[in-house]
Amino acid sequence: MSRLTRLLNLSTHIEPHERRAVALAFLCNFMVLGSYYILKPVRDTTATVFGADQLQYLFTGTFVGTLIASPLYTWLAARVTIRRLLPGVFWLWVLNIVLFEWLFHRAPDSRAVAAAYYWWFSVANLFMISVFWSLMADLFAAPQATRLFALIAAGGSIGSIAGPLITRFAVHSLGLGGLLSVAAAGFALVIVLVHLIMREKDRLRASSAEAQHTTLDHQLPGNPFAGFAEVLKSSFSRNQAVFMVLMTWVATVAYFFQTDIIAQRFSAVESRTVAISDIALFVNVASAIVLTFGLGRFVTRFGVTAGLLLNPILMVAAFVALALSPTLLMIQALQVARQVGQYAIARPSREICFTVVEQDSRYKTKNVIDVVAYRLGDVISAWILTGLRVAGLRLYGATGAGVVFSILWGGAALMLGRRYEQLRARRVASAPDRTFRTAGQAAAHPPGG
Repeated sequence: MSRLTRLLNLSTHIEPHERRAVALAFLCNFMVLGSYYILKPVRDTTATVFGADQLQYLFTGTFVGTLIASPLYTWLAARVTIRRLLPGVFWLWVLNIVLFEWLFHRAPDSRAVAAAYYWWFSVANLFMISVFWSLMADLFAAPQATRLFALIAAGGSIGSIAGPLITRFAVHSLGLGGLLSVAAAGFALVIVLVHLIMREKDRLRASSAEAQHTTLDHQLPGNPFAGFAEVLKSSFSRNQAVFMVLMTWVATVAYFFQTDIIAQRFSAVESRTVAISDIALFVNVASAIVLTFGLGRFVTRFGVTAGLLLNPILMVAAFVALALSPTLLMIQALQVARQVGQYAIARPSREICFTVVEQDSRYKTKNVIDVVAYRLGDVISAWILTGLRVAGLRLYGATGAGVVFSILWGGAALMLGRRYEQLRARRVASAPDRTFRTAGQAAAHPPGG
């Protein structure tokens, strides 16, 4: 662990009392995303079985699943302590993976099983990632998050390199079912790391003035729709939801292009899985480099608002370039630019915003935004693109929609970033500890921010 913390210190400044927590968070995100990226190509491969013309139905089914799962999660949060809820989510994930391994073995060519896996994975994966970042926002306060979240996200990106590599070299020998077993083992280790991180939270809360001072030994009371109500009544939560919806609109345009082209170019399911894994591998190498050596310093230097704005600006340029040169290579470049921007820039910048809200919002409202708002954006944009296809405006209609969506996304990013800075300044000003206030003000208002 000490060798890992020394390596992590090369990326950003880590206080001595933070080292163990950061190393555990880095390792946990490595395992979460590494295992996730073994499962994701399997999900995307099932999408190619149906084709781009049927994606709107898969997206609609996924959205319905989130409307069922999100209130159920909130209902459970009101009945068990946070300390039991967090590992419980991952235990459920492992059990579901084992179930689908059995189903793929029994019915490898079943379209029903393929659709069920697509819907399950598309709902559960957002819960899994949201739960991890909820714990991070409940572990580190805003000044710490500004320094550390990019590095913690880098752990996930490095894990995401391992996942596609395992998929690429093992899919032909293990098959889809075997890959699920490998992923299940990875998530079992995640459960161990989550328990260790929760212990570190207790230690940091007792020893550090900077850390979040919330506890985990209590339930989160409220009705199953409390997170939805908070999104409706809180302007900050609405800003976050709008940012998320518009981000997914941009992502869906790129996803339609990817699904359509891979289905046309490759006939074998395993070859499609390899092609998707190759894209993911390149994306995650680039994301790991950006997160390890660039984004943390960028956000510290220019502020969270700049981090939120950077991705929409990149996507406007990418869609304009695709409209001018609609080639296979350019479409692949678009997908790479979109995913690197989303995973290496937009995600960690957005996660920092949850450090200035109350604990209930970090678990309940965040879950609604991360899961329901995300899938709402998916299903709306999927049907918009379907309408453009019916009207005969396939490539240029989609690229035009991508430009418009990206511009709107940029406006939402600007509003969200400014509101975050206001809430952070208010929280820093009300902090009773002078050391925390001084460190927070320095990070909240960096030179040139």
